[in-house]
Amino acid sequence: MALKVTHAYVKAFAARVVNLPRDMAIDKRKQVNTLRDRLKSHIAANPGFSLVKMLHGGSVAKGTALRTFNDFDVAIYVQRDDAPVEEAEIVEWIAERLREAYKGLLDPSQITPGTHCVNVYFKSSGTNVDVVPVLYEGDPDDRGYLIAKEAVDRTDWLLTSVRLHLAFVQARKNACPEDWAQVVRLVKWWVREQNMSSQGDKFRFKSFMIELVCAHLLDTGRVDFTDYVGALEGFFDYIVRTELRERIAFDTYYSASELPKERVGEIEIFDPVNPTNNTARLYEDSDRVRIVDAAEVALDAITEASFATTNDQAVKCWQAVLGSKFRGKE
Repeated sequence: MALKVTHAYVKAFAARVVNLPRDMAIDKRKQVNTLRDRLKSHIAANPGFSLVKMLHGGSVAKGTALRTFNDFDVAIYVQRDDAPVEEAEIVEWIAERLREAYKGLLDPSQITPGTHCVNVYFKSSGTNVDVVPVLYEGDPDDRGYLIAKEAVDRTDWLLTSVRLHLAFVQARKNACPEDWAQVVRLVKWWVREQNMSSQGDKFRFKSFMIELVCAHLLDTGRVDFTDYVGALEGFFDYIVRTELRERIAFDTYYSASELPKERVGEIEIFDPVNPTNNTARLYEDSDRVRIVDAAEVALDAITEASFATTNDQAVKCWQAVLGSKFRGKE
């Protein structure tokens, strides 16, 4: 009988190609921790410094980083009343304070202001750390305000909490140890493959949205995450069946009554910390259609693989989902 693609093969592929090795993650975390510790010491020695704390967020902190990752995301909490009004001014203002805090540790040229964040570059490893400002008013859950990309003034800032986002993800990882995060990484790899094969037109499906869709599928019991073949099939089937028109929201940190009454976007996937923040608010209908179409191709490939008469045929089908590095038995 022909050898078919199984959970074990997808798991082995993920370990070999997709996942960030633990030792690599530890080494890179040390670099970020160096920044955090140095900033903490500087704040302690300089009361009224305006920068409050640095928290490690992003995919590495969540355990959903890919092997190809090289950029860390950290949040820098800033006393809201001390910060300049304009985003460009805030970013430059933070860059100057980071240069002061890291004097003797980093060359000033390694700290550069970007459009929405400050980039810290480690020459030794080539690691980039994107430092994102969060305007803070002392909330014990580390709630603060991000400057939305489309913000016109301060009323458009987005309430967020790095700490609560990490707790939200950890709760799903606790409910489904290893497997939930692994499926998130596999879906992120699929998105990466979509972008690798595109003709310069970026395939939009950001990691946070993938995490929230997977959290929804876990919470509602629609997908068995312990079987990676079935989980990926279930993920793509959900996208195709709903066409991403189903509202996704969570009642972990707020009640359903706090969500908008009317539809507020082509895709509605709400931030579990902020009921007014549709994480897909900037996605157009063309983005939604493109995601659905790509999911349908992936779903068809997985279905075809299950009926393949040879292992080579099955593997070729799966390569349409996970790329050319996928092979059958590892």
